[in-house]
Amino acid sequence: MEFLTLGTGSATPHLTRHPSASILQIDNTLILIDCGEGTQYRLLENKVKTRRIKYIVISHLHGDHYYGLVALISSLSMSKRTDPLYIFGPNGLKEVITIQLKFADSKINFPLFIQILDPKKQALFVNEDRFTISSFPLKHRIDCTGFLFEEKTNKRKVKADLLPNDFSIENIKLLVAGEDVFDVDTQKHYLNKDYTFLADTPKRVAYCSDTIFDPEIVPYVKEVDFLYHEATFTSELENRAQITFHSTASQAASIAKSAKVKHLLIGHFSARYETLDGFLEEAQAIFPNTSLAIQGKSVII
Repeated sequence: MEFLTLGTGSATPHLTRHPSASILQIDNTLILIDCGEGTQYRLLENKVKTRRIKYIVISHLHGDHYYGLVALISSLSMSKRTDPLYIFGPNGLKEVITIQLKFADSKINFPLFIQILDPKKQALFVNEDRFTISSFPLKHRIDCTGFLFEEKTNKRKVKADLLPNDFSIENIKLLVAGEDVFDVDTQKHYLNKDYTFLADTPKRVAYCSDTIFDPEIVPYVKEVDFLYHEATFTSELENRAQITFHSTASQAASIAKSAKVKHLLIGHFSARYETLDGFLEEAQAIFPNTSLAIQGKSVII
């Protein structure tokens, strides 16, 4: 897994912080998480191959999280995309997309599927061979969901250097599946424990978009390898965070600490802050393994 930050800003425009958008790569599949204004330009800047974006997940319908979506869909169509695109988000998302495309007389030349998520409950909505995506409820001024991305149990890997060059594909598949192999041609037993090893532990990534400080999130993100959590303000504006249903850096760190996550990434910074050093200092005082989201920077998970 690899997490690429495309935007770190919140609702008010800022010259150096773009609206919310991130890319999560799982193997060769790209998942776009939120799609604020200008996201397609951020994708170009970071040389992201948009044809590899299979899924787009939208946390909620505040503009800084989806205003770039119709523009991206239109550009994908003009680029002669043919692969299906799957979009998941809150009630109203399908109408927003459909009406804009209708009045622009835009014809989409690839299969486009839009599925509405229930913001009140946890739900599995993507189940691939290698990973799943689930939603869970967040508390914001409007319906909002968080997302959990989970790799499935990895298959065993073969110690290829110990196998003969003519070892059959069928026998390799048996070893990967955890079975011992008897090679009829050589009359030799290949014990699974001797010729394979355990793959990496499956990784788990959680994404908490706009949300008030809410300890009820903890069970959903417990012990994940990587947690993105919004941190719009620092502690001196905790009252402001409460009123606007956002979180402070220390509150995001408290969630990470309670959930025993491995790594916390904070973003969605208010435009009123010219520098971000205070965010990192505040969060690391509670949860040392915290990083600031930086536009154009990837984190290997």
